[in-house]
Amino acid sequence: MSDSLKRNYCVCEELGRGKFGTVFKCYSLATGEPFAVKSIDKRLIADDDIDRQCLYNEAKIMHLLSPNPNIVRIFDIYEDDVHLDMVLELCNAGDLFQRLSSRSVFSESEAVDVMVPLMKAIAHCHLLGVAHRDIKPDNILFNDSNELKLADFGSAECFREGQLISGVVGTPYYVAPEVLAGRNYSEKVDIWSAGVIMYIVLAGVPPFYGESATEIFEAVLRANLRFPTRIFNSVTPAAKDLLRRMLCKDVSRRFSAEQVLRHPWMTSNGETRTVALL
Repeated sequence: MSDSLKRNYCVCEELGRGKFGTVFKCYSLATGEPFAVKSIDKRLIADDDIDRQCLYNEAKIMHLLSPNPNIVRIFDIYEDDVHLDMVLELCNAGDLFQRLSSRSVFSESEAVDVMVPLMKAIAHCHLLGVAHRDIKPDNILFNDSNELKLADFGSAECFREGQLISGVVGTPYYVAPEVLAGRNYSEKVDIWSAGVIMYIVLAGVPPFYGESATEIFEAVLRANLRFPTRIFNSVTPAAKDLLRRMLCKDVSRRFSAEQVLRHPWMTSNGETRTVALL
């Protein structure tokens, strides 16, 4: 890590490790407040212009999006010849992947608790001209107050209104069919990925399944959305309607983030939950 970071923060235990960087818990020496620091070894990307550009884009895009209550906030950046260190909001209450692994399915009310803040985060990104491009449960974190935070903008791309994006990025199960088909695409790839997450949260299984990455991609390209009775018997028609509008292969008919947030399943479930808490 950079010496300048260590002058301002006390770095503690490791929280996670990725392809190029490691995340640690740290404390501000001035205030004692806890943070996370993502430390990247620049030597690992010295020979790859694309990876290097992604890492610098991530810091720039996170600054653009911050602060937002549903997006991991970036506070400081430190850099020397070897390291790029990003001081981030600490989210140490696990991620959505861990929560999905520990239980079979969520109730619709619980699913709304996930989908509303997730879609608010995506809507904020799209409003500011950012496509995340890697929406998946591993990148949906929770803090100690159980607030959802969208993270990991290493694959994100800026766009202008009406401008299409290129590049095959994303994760099997969650990547949109137009990406796999090699076409240029819009920010609505994030809506597809969020729709996959909603389906998994409600059903406990992905909508497009395969035993290998190739089989998964073939299923995604077919985009044959089904609601097996044995799984979806207790799921409401409104939830299925929203899934059809998010997991729509025809991008022109696929909902925008704002349309998802206005859908009756999102709003009526939210109102019911609010009334129940009063």
